[in-house]
Amino acid sequence: MNTIERAQDWTAANQRLLVAEFARLRALLDDGDPAEPTEETEALRAAMPEPAAIDVLAQLFQLSAFERDVLLLSAGVEMDSDLARRCAEAQGMNHQPYATFGLALAALADPHWSALTPVRPLRRWRLIEIDDREGVTKARLRIDERVLHYLAGVNYLDTRLRPLLRHQSPPSTMAETHRQISTTALAALGDSPIANPLIMLIGDDADGQADVAAQVASALGLMIFAIRAEDLPQNPSELDALAVLWQREAALSAAALLIESRTPELSKPVVRLAEQLGCLLFIGSDDPLPLSRPTVLFRFDKPDAREQKQLWEEALGSAAGRLNGSLNGVASQFRLSARTIVAKGEELRPALLSADEPDHLFWNTCRLLGRTRLDDLAQRIDPAAVWDDLILPDPQKSMLQQIAAHVRQRLKVYEDWGFARKGARGLGISALFAGESGTGKTMAAEVLAHELHLDLYRIDLSSVVSKYIGETEKKLKRVFDAAEESGAILLFDEADSLFGKRSEVKDSHDRYANIEVSYLLQRMETYSGLAILTTNHKAALDAAFQRRLRFIMHFPFPDQAQREAIWRTVFPVAAPLNGIDYAKLARLNVAGGTIRNIALSAAFLAAEGGTPLGMTQLLRGAHAEAGKRDKPYSDAETRGWV
Repeated sequence: MNTIERAQDWTAANQRLLVAEFARLRALLDDGDPAEPTEETEALRAAMPEPAAIDVLAQLFQLSAFERDVLLLSAGVEMDSDLARRCAEAQGMNHQPYATFGLALAALADPHWSALTPVRPLRRWRLIEIDDREGVTKARLRIDERVLHYLAGVNYLDTRLRPLLRHQSPPSTMAETHRQISTTALAALGDSPIANPLIMLIGDDADGQADVAAQVASALGLMIFAIRAEDLPQNPSELDALAVLWQREAALSAAALLIESRTPELSKPVVRLAEQLGCLLFIGSDDPLPLSRPTVLFRFDKPDAREQKQLWEEALGSAAGRLNGSLNGVASQFRLSARTIVAKGEELRPALLSADEPDHLFWNTCRLLGRTRLDDLAQRIDPAAVWDDLILPDPQKSMLQQIAAHVRQRLKVYEDWGFARKGARGLGISALFAGESGTGKTMAAEVLAHELHLDLYRIDLSSVVSKYIGETEKKLKRVFDAAEESGAILLFDEADSLFGKRSEVKDSHDRYANIEVSYLLQRMETYSGLAILTTNHKAALDAAFQRRLRFIMHFPFPDQAQREAIWRTVFPVAAPLNGIDYAKLARLNVAGGTIRNIALSAAFLAAEGGTPLGMTQLLRGAHAEAGKRDKPYSDAETRGWV
C-alpha cells in the first residue's frame, strides 16, 4: 500500500471511529449508561492502521477520560446533527443547540470540576472555548476550529499562525561545516538531560542557520517553521497567546520553530517567547541572547572561500568547466550562503553553457546579488576611471597595483597556502588614502573597482558618526554586514571625523569615541573585501591606528608636470577644443579635482556660447572656481591665457 492509499485508509477509519464515539455519547444522553467503550468502538480502534486523531490528541495533551469526552461532546454538536438534537433536548432548548459544562458533568462518566479550569489542558491549550456569562455550569462549550478539523482527520497549519510562519524544507546541499554542526546538534539533543533544549545558532549566515535547523528537525521527523522577530507581537498578552497557539500547533503538526532574530532592538519579545515555549526551538541571531532556559549554542558564519568554491562546482555541474579562473575569484570575493549558491547555480547553469563570455556573466551575476541591501546604506559610485586617467607618481601607482593583487590572490594565499589557518585577524585588506582634497583619492578607488570589476560604495563617515552612544557602531555594522555578501569596495570618506588622535579618556564621550574607532578597525580587519579610508590630515591619526592598516598611501599635491598631464586627460575626445595651451594651464597651482571642476565649468560656457572650448572659457571657469574659495588666483598663474 502506497502512502496516499494508507492516508486515505486511515482517514476513512478515523471517520468511522468518530461516528462510533458520537453514537456512544448519544446513548449516554438517552439513558445515562456508564461511558464504557462499546465492542464496536474497540473493534474499529483495533483495525486502524495508526491511532485515531482523538486518541493522539488525548495523549499529546494528557486529557483525562472525562476531558476527552467533553472534547468529543463539543465536536459532536458541530458534526453530528442527532447528537446536537439530543443535547438540546437534554437541556430543554428549542433554539440553536450546544453543549454546556453542566450537561457534561451530569451525563459523562468520571466528571471532575477541574476540567474547565484555565490550568487544565482543555482551556490551557485552547482546545475549547467557553462563554461563561451565565455561570460556569451553564457555560457554552465551543471546540476550537483547528482542533475540530484535526479530529476529523484534516491536519493543517492554524490560520492564525499562517501569516506569521514560513515552512522551511531541509536543504538539498549544505556546506560541510554546516553539515557537521547539524550532526553535533543532533547528538546534543540526544545527550541532553533536558527535554527539548533551545538550540541557538549564532553568526552572519541567516540562510545557513535556517538550513541547519531544517536539517536537524528533518532528522528528528519534524517539520520546521520560521518566524521573524519583526512579526512577533509586542504586547505581552498577545505574545503569550501566540506561545500557546504555537505549542499546540507544534504538537498537532509535529513541528519545530525557528525564530529569526536579526534586530537587537526586538530581542525582548524573542526572549519572552523563548522562555515560554517547551517544544523544540531554534533561534538564529547575530549574537547570543540573554536566556535562562537551557541552551545549546553553535557559532558559524557563511561558508569560507574553499567551501563556496566546492558549492559552486556542485551547483553548476558541467557549466563550471567553462569558467576560466572566475570561480576562484567569485569564491574569494563574494560571501554567499549555501542556499544562494545552490539556487543561483541551478539558474545560471544553462546560460553559462551557451554564453559567449561565461566568466563575465558569472561574475556580474554574483556582483548584483548583494546590491539591494547596500544601496540603501551607502552611495554607489559607477567606477568609470581607468589607470590612464590616474596621474600619480610611480610609487603610488605601484602600491595601487599591489592592493589589486592582494584582492585577486586572496584565495590562493589564505586558503591554498594556509595563511587563513594561522588566524582570521588581519586578513581583511584595508587601506588609508591620505592627501589634500582633489589629489585623486576617490579616483584611485574608482580605478581599483574598475580593475577588479567590483562595486564601489562611498560612506560619508561624518554622517555615520552619531552623538548617541552606540549608534555609530550600529550604523557601521549594518554597512559591513550588507557589504559582506556583495564583496564591494567600501570607501569611508572624511575619516577625520572619527579618527583623530586618541587622547586620554577624560569622560564617557572620550571612552566611547575610542570604542567607535576600535570597532571600525576590527570590522575592517575581518571584512572579506577591500575597505579604504580617506583623510586630508594623516598627521591626525595615531601610530597605533596606522599599524592596523595594511596599506597607507600618500597622495601628493601634483607638481607642474603632473598638472599638465592631468589637463591633457581631463577633456573627453568628443569635446570641441580650440587653442588649448596645456603648459600655461599647468601653471595654475591646483589639484586634479579643481582642474576637473574648471574644465567642466568652461565646457558649459562654451556650449552656451556656441563656440569651441578654449582658453577664454577656461579662464572664466578658473575665476568662478576661485570665487567659491574666496581666494583669487595670482596674475602669474593665469598670465597669457587669453
